Amino acid sequence: MNIYVANLSWGTTSDSLQELFSQFGEVTAANIITDRETGRSRGFGFVDMSNDEEGQKAINELNETEFEGKTIAVSVARPRTERPSGGRGGYGGGNRGGGYGGGRY
Repeated sequence: MNIYVANLSWGTTSDSLQELFSQFGEVTAANIITDRETGRSRGFGFVDMSNDEEGQKAINELNETEFEGKTIAVSVARPRTERPSGGRGGYGGGNRGGGYGGGRY
């Protein structure tokens, strides 16, 4: 089961996250998501647990509890959606003309 953990302290590490969830069962991976440019935590992460029942128990027990000074939000992770590559926010990235008349001159 893939679990999403939000509102993490900036100082939370993958190891401390794994330790927290291992109270409920076998953790196969724990990852804090970091900013590509700064390497700093983005305040959320993912935990993979080998057993769905143990994962659900961890979600039920840990959601809205305090961990390392912050109240964390814990839920089942949604499947990752494909985002358009390049461009600006999914608008296709090309020059669309703009301005009066849409560049028909």
